[in-house]
Amino acid sequence: MDVLYEVKQIIAKQARVPVDQLTADSRLDALGIESIDVIEIVFAIEEKFGVTLPFNANESAVAEFETIGKVADAVKAVVGKKAAS
Repeated sequence: MDVLYEVKQIIAKQARVPVDQLTADSRLDALGIESIDVIEIVFAIEEKFGVTLPFNANESAVAEFETIGKVADAVKAVVGKKAAS
């Protein structure tokens, strides 16, 4: 499974932009993603991958996951830990 592609799909749906316009360097704030959107993205990712992301909704959510690549890296780390256990 291509984690980056799946994350891009989820974010594209939330941001209502074509997935082919997104790259790993696409900034969430530039896509109009706000904190509440990040929470919904995190829930969708957790459901898709069957994991729990380390995410603090009290902090600036958009800053924590600044780019699509950072979101994908966080998912890869959690999925990797799950696979190793």
